[in-house]
Amino acid sequence: MSANASVRPRVAVHKFSSCDGCQLAFLNLGEDLLTLASRVDLVHFAEAGPLDADAEVDVAFVEGSVSTPEDLERIQRIRARSRVLVAIGACAVSGGIQGLRNGADSASWVARIYDHPEAIASLEHSTPIATHVAVDFELWGCPVTGTQVLGVVNALLLGVSPRDNADKVCTECKRQGYPCVLVARGIPCMGPVTRAGCGALCPGLGRDCYGCFGPAESANTDALSAQFARLGLDTQAIARRFQSINSQAPMFRQAADKARAAGNE
Repeated sequence: MSANASVRPRVAVHKFSSCDGCQLAFLNLGEDLLTLASRVDLVHFAEAGPLDADAEVDVAFVEGSVSTPEDLERIQRIRARSRVLVAIGACAVSGGIQGLRNGADSASWVARIYDHPEAIASLEHSTPIATHVAVDFELWGCPVTGTQVLGVVNALLLGVSPRDNADKVCTECKRQGYPCVLVARGIPCMGPVTRAGCGALCPGLGRDCYGCFGPAESANTDALSAQFARLGLDTQAIARRFQSINSQAPMFRQAADKARAAGNE
């Protein structure tokens, strides 16, 4: 997709099961959002005003996981009407925090909570967008940042593939001169297996990373699990480190399963 002086690319931002935080990455752009709006036609973005969910678009940004039968139908329609589909945020790319219910008996929970459970329309699992339709690019984060969003938009406007930053959070700590909380303070930190993008926000404040940007490339989860054990975490605590915001990302899910299996030996 490239910008044309006479025909501006049509862009939509859609919400599925999520907290809206990734959509706010657009709204928080401030003046950059006004610049973006002058380069593209925002034809659907409920939080910003325009409403045309069934519009044919060049690029559709999708936030949130597929969690209801209505979600399942809607994502098919969006895919059919979009030249490029970009999944943004942990919910869209790995099922999100709501994916924690995937290992539980959701129907039983609903029956215990609601007087009329039959009124709750929910799929058995919370799943990423790519489980159901072809996704052209995934943007990890909880939430994603304005810098990430602008990078993707600018790349698409130039007709090139967006860059997938799969570096580890540790590289961001090194670049900014932050002491390693894992080595220097003995705090269990997910930085060595989590992809960069947040600017090492939590380690910069002296606390541990908890994996909100998902698994990094070539992450050694076995080595980190062993280090967590040396720091005194039991197998259940290690599993919980991996089963958080991106619990359904395959690499993190497998690490959690390994930890629990080791605890049952």
